[in-house]
Amino acid sequence: MNDLPPDLPRLRTLETFLALLLDEVRRAIAAAEQREAERQRGIEARPPDPDWLIELGLNRDSPPVQLHCGDCWNAGKRTRGIRRDEALRALADGVKACGACRPDSELGFLDG
Repeated sequence: MNDLPPDLPRLRTLETFLALLLDEVRRAIAAAEQREAERQRGIEARPPDPDWLIELGLNRDSPPVQLHCGDCWNAGKRTRGIRRDEALRALADGVKACGACRPDSELGFLDG
């Protein structure tokens, strides 16, 4: 580094500035590491995806619209997770099975 000042007072000033800057960088690194650790804890604490999804109607009084497998790409926004027995009951009650993920086949449900 040939651009450093030659005299001691300016070198000390530069040293102080760089020490303060280094402290600031270290605080930013610590904050970023904390955010990453919190994000990772959130991922680890996330509950598992449900095995079955029921797609609800437009309002609370509407009957369910469709039944989906838990990982269906075609599930709408108004879904909630349900257990296997609830999924079988929904199919038995006439809720339409999604044509994309075929939950009726996955459940072994035979219509009839």
